[in-house]
Amino acid sequence: MSGQKERLQKVIANSGVTSRRKAEAMIEAGRVKVNNQVVTELGTKVSKQDSVAVDDVVIEKEQPVYYVINKPRQTLSSVEDDKGRQVVTDLLSADIEQRLYPVGRLDYDTTGVLLLTNDGELTNKLIHPKYGVDKVYVAKVKGIMDKNDVTQLKKGVTNDGERLKAVKARLVEVDKRKGSSKVELVLHQGKNRQVKRMFESLGYQVEKLRRERFGSLTLGKLQPGEYRELTPHEVKQLADLTQQNVK
Repeated sequence: MSGQKERLQKVIANSGVTSRRKAEAMIEAGRVKVNNQVVTELGTKVSKQDSVAVDDVVIEKEQPVYYVINKPRQTLSSVEDDKGRQVVTDLLSADIEQRLYPVGRLDYDTTGVLLLTNDGELTNKLIHPKYGVDKVYVAKVKGIMDKNDVTQLKKGVTNDGERLKAVKARLVEVDKRKGSSKVELVLHQGKNRQVKRMFESLGYQVEKLRRERFGSLTLGKLQPGEYRELTPHEVKQLADLTQQNVK
């Protein structure tokens, strides 16, 4: 092998096939070949001259593309579902030839900003807590919250053995007539069902949840299910965030 070498799982992730963590699992499961030879060692490094195949399909370095979509309710942040439910990539035009993957996940009934791309390296940085990229949510919860509850969201709660906390939290409004509250949260973590679990730990049920901002990305005028391609400037803004906020 010649040329500059990179770890096999990174090459797979950067091709847009899957995340680096899932690529590692694929390697260990014997689903990856380098130059037609099965490789199961995670420390393997390859160069651009090597042929890498996942499930006997040779990966190609696609031109990176970036889209933001207003994820609607009852849609999975995934590329497929064995139960036949709608996934976000079902909403994309057939004219988009690249294989796109959601950056992080929004729950089935959570709406709002979702980035789709085939840039595995940027994806890993945007979702890793150490890069400190803001994910801003607005939650409508059943019940009247007070300042102590909001403070606790920032201090952190323990749910199923995991410590969950918001970087920032503020009470947006309280509707005493309807018995509900709206809270804005800023997260750097990306735990499964994190926002809902945090409120559940304080005794509140989330009725609606929307992600308003992801890093520098907002929805603008996009309606649920609508999407658009990012401008080069927006892509640079996201990349710059991962450089500025490293902890």
